[in-house]
Amino acid sequence: MAVTTNLSPLYSKPSASLNPNKTQKNPLSLLPKILEKTSSFHQKPSRLSLTHKLSFALPSKNPISDFFPPGKKYPDDGFDRPLTEDDDKPREECGVVGIYGDPEASRLCYLALHALQHRGQEGAGIVAVNDNVLQSVTGVGLVSEVFNESKLDQLPGDLAIGHVRYSTAGSSMLKNVQPFVAGYRFGSVGVAHNGNLVNYRTLRARLEHNGSIFNTSSDTEVVLHLIAISKARPFVLRIVEACEELQGAYSMVFVTEDKLVAVRDPYGFRPLVMGRRSNGAVVFASETCALDLIEATYEREVYPGEVLVVDKEGIQSLCLMPHPEPKQCIFEHIYFALPNSVVFGRSVYESRRAFGEILATESPVDCDVVIAVPDSGVVAALGYAAKVGVPFQQGLIRSHYVGRTFIEPSQKIRDFGVKLKLSPVRGVLEGKRVVVVDDSIVRGTTSSKIVRLLKESGAKEVHMRIASPPIIGSCYYGVDTPSPEELISNRMSVQEIKEFIGCDSLAFLSIDSLKKLLGHDSPNFCYACFSGDYPVLPKEVKVKRVGDFVDDGLNGSIESIDGGWIQAPRKQNAEKDIDSQYQKSRI
Repeated sequence: MAVTTNLSPLYSKPSASLNPNKTQKNPLSLLPKILEKTSSFHQKPSRLSLTHKLSFALPSKNPISDFFPPGKKYPDDGFDRPLTEDDDKPREECGVVGIYGDPEASRLCYLALHALQHRGQEGAGIVAVNDNVLQSVTGVGLVSEVFNESKLDQLPGDLAIGHVRYSTAGSSMLKNVQPFVAGYRFGSVGVAHNGNLVNYRTLRARLEHNGSIFNTSSDTEVVLHLIAISKARPFVLRIVEACEELQGAYSMVFVTEDKLVAVRDPYGFRPLVMGRRSNGAVVFASETCALDLIEATYEREVYPGEVLVVDKEGIQSLCLMPHPEPKQCIFEHIYFALPNSVVFGRSVYESRRAFGEILATESPVDCDVVIAVPDSGVVAALGYAAKVGVPFQQGLIRSHYVGRTFIEPSQKIRDFGVKLKLSPVRGVLEGKRVVVVDDSIVRGTTSSKIVRLLKESGAKEVHMRIASPPIIGSCYYGVDTPSPEELISNRMSVQEIKEFIGCDSLAFLSIDSLKKLLGHDSPNFCYACFSGDYPVLPKEVKVKRVGDFVDDGLNGSIESIDGGWIQAPRKQNAEKDIDSQYQKSRI
């Protein structure tokens, strides 16, 4: 295939090339032209496949100018849990964005982070490059709370990366807000990371043993240390060498004085897409909804195991390492991504609508109205209602104005947290047989409160339909899920869950039906939270739970911070302690 000046013809359907039934398993080999100036890359040819370089023009201007407290408890249904904005739901850790070649790169990052706000609400940051200097603004809170006009004025330049984050344990501390920036002997580098490293403790222990000093409790900082100690040339090979030591999920964007680099782990757990603005600026983002907002055209995914380097000479595509069968997170289509995004080459909206249609076909029930648990259950509910021929109505109204803090009444109100966010519509529910569609059930506490609200509002019957299989395992790849003991589907049968929730019937989307819907792409997805079959087993006795530890990572040893770790699966042959792992890593 001839090299062109536009990436889109090279790969028009990202999901298709991931089909393991096809002879060609590495999509990067579709791009056969070898980069010129390869002499500096000959140090380790077995590790790196250099595929293509593309040029683009950059005009001088573009048309755009211009929590709840963690200690707050609300005990109910036998659980003493923090009350959070999306109580009883898994959470994506973060979203990333990178822009090269636009004179207002930081402002475009700001807008793109707005579009990715659903992926993290605890902190946001942007790093921009101006006159070969990396300048950073980070803060705790929503994107609109962290940035204003004056702060964006501090971030000039045509190269920038950004990050929104979510923390799961302890308070969000400023030092843990990405992107991280570090200086080393050859310059400076910034990084924004979406994912979770399952061998973080081993890597950190080794680095600290050799004298590294850590300023945060984030696994992302390990990557910067590995880059700093690498002796590979040129800089991009430092990133490659660092990533070779990483295990788990990582979709990352790096920035140096003159380069933007995007990397995706060999399994492709977390999404990362590439687009281009009309002025030629290259954009990377976690979801295509971010591209839409800043008027960038979606071109393709960053392939699993790919490194994309963007600089003044164009775009270089490098193969990080031979990668296995992709294992993309199916929960992106079930819950995390926005419906208007294209993730892993598939429309999220179409996926969720199909989930609802399958539920209606396999688990029908006589009903008068179909409603959704907003907002993530809406599209599946539309599919369910259309399939059974019953009207979809808004039986639950979600408040979008719930503050990040509130004053709880001194006299306890039952289901206070749910009532604060969801208001039942009596006119829709009274005397009706109601099907309520939700995307998932995690602990079951919120579902039980919703059923109670609906029945107290006059619903004659309440039938729960869940547009995903039962969640029985924790995620180790960048999703915040509870420990297995807290997952209701890991402790109870469907009948027992129905009785616990108090609904009249309950049905989940079967995993076989889910895989059948995905067709030939089915082997390319990760179903570990539904099956307990982990593509990359954690190699430590405990693995990092997504987000922060209880402290800031400076006080006390890693072993003393229990709140930030969850047990690895019992079926693996884990080492007894971190010291034995470190000794093995030295052999």
